[in-house]
Amino acid sequence: MFHAKIVVTLRKSILDPQGKAVEHGIHSLGYKNAKNVRIGKFVEMKVEASSKQEAERIVQEACQKLLANPVMEDFTFTLEEVHAQKAHV
Repeated sequence: MFHAKIVVTLRKSILDPQGKAVEHGIHSLGYKNAKNVRIGKFVEMKVEASSKQEAERIVQEACQKLLANPVMEDFTFTLEEVHAQKAHV
């Protein structure tokens, strides 16, 4: 079993109106030094796979086909193996 952490963000060339609104809000709170705020998505999921390579392939395909819009968004992910823990009785 593997645990994937996926970050999807708008490409730098794409205008981010939600990020601009949040940046404006941060500035209105008095934090004028906050710059270039961008909003993205964070997705976590467990992947049952026989190898790390298979889990990477599954996550990559899920991102390309569903989680990220390839025209407007980029994605990165990390993957770590999760070992089953025995229940204490």
